[in-house]
Amino acid sequence: MIHLGNLIMRKNCAVVLGGYVNGYSIAQELNEMGSGPMVLVQYNNQIARFSNKFCKKVTVNKSPDSLLLELERLNELYGYLVLFPTDDLFIENLFKIKDKIKGFAFLPFNPENISACSNKAVQYDFCEKLGIPYPKSLELKASHDISKLEQELRFPIIIKPNKREDLKIDLFRSILISSKKEIESHRFRLEEFYGKGVSFLASEVVPGSSNGNIYAYVGYRSPRTKTILNEWIGRKLTQYPDDYGVFSSASNEAPEIVREQGQRLLNGMDLHGICEPEFKYDPRDGDYKLMEINLRSMMWHRVGNLSGVFLQQTQWLDALGETVPKYEQTNKEVHFSYLKHEVVNLILRKGYLRFFKNNLFKGDINGLALYEKGDMKPFYIDQFYTLITLLRKLAKKILGR
Repeated sequence: MIHLGNLIMRKNCAVVLGGYVNGYSIAQELNEMGSGPMVLVQYNNQIARFSNKFCKKVTVNKSPDSLLLELERLNELYGYLVLFPTDDLFIENLFKIKDKIKGFAFLPFNPENISACSNKAVQYDFCEKLGIPYPKSLELKASHDISKLEQELRFPIIIKPNKREDLKIDLFRSILISSKKEIESHRFRLEEFYGKGVSFLASEVVPGSSNGNIYAYVGYRSPRTKTILNEWIGRKLTQYPDDYGVFSSASNEAPEIVREQGQRLLNGMDLHGICEPEFKYDPRDGDYKLMEINLRSMMWHRVGNLSGVFLQQTQWLDALGETVPKYEQTNKEVHFSYLKHEVVNLILRKGYLRFFKNNLFKGDINGLALYEKGDMKPFYIDQFYTLITLLRKLAKKILGR
């Protein structure tokens, strides 16, 4: 477009914030759809920096001021910026600088509620209001709350920070507690983080393996129309390094109740941008219970892309005020795997071979993270990192640590 103030021809630019698997997958989709130029902004050296899809790659530190400075520079070079954050710290920093960038950048979240809605306790409060099943939970804000765990929740209990803080401080992602003795063993550790302003959510563990029982609704809700423009549903097939880990493989299979509950959450919470409510099936009552809501593209979002639903392109077009086509999710079975996690699981997890074969070869459409002909460098280099990760884990196992 043309900036009438100085008559300089302006462009539109997609800015991918984060260079991990999800950032690379964003670049894949936008490149396939023929969107505008793409810039990678990363905290440190991440795998997407080896891709040939970006016209520019820059590194920032984890402060909002560093991000603001780089976005202002990109605005001078490219004009209007459409932002695609891939982790919670980028969202937090964008929120802090929102008033300084809103004139030249598309904010992919609702600035009125993003801070509150990133809190897991708030997400569960909305579940109560909207009639969405969720695990019985207790918020831990102070030392005396820890003593309530045994009285109010059944073991096993999983404790997670209310917000993702591990990108800023050395903090665990989750703790599994199976007895009163284990509560006491973690008391000091939890109290230490209270002093740093961290609160936690303790929840009863939904029974059963997480393999194949974690489902997701992924939708894009427009800040302009206040409607969901495109969506898809799917499930994690396996996780890494265990049932409480992160994505290893996923598919586009899920029941319609997941779609209905996801729609209810996005609309009821007035969320904007790409959001992913994640549910776990509870065999005791047949409910799909909310685990958490990711307020940005998660690691396995390319499942939607491979299923024929282009949410990154949806955001790009909506941000520029263009017509957004309605995409329909394919009925073909899509499997999407991160080979690094699959290989380590295969070597270190007993009985994983059957999962490995199913995940990589049994879909109607099979895709690998980071893999694309014509841009193979990220994939090849990641296989080197796979070997390093495997050697380290084997060494720890042999040494008994």
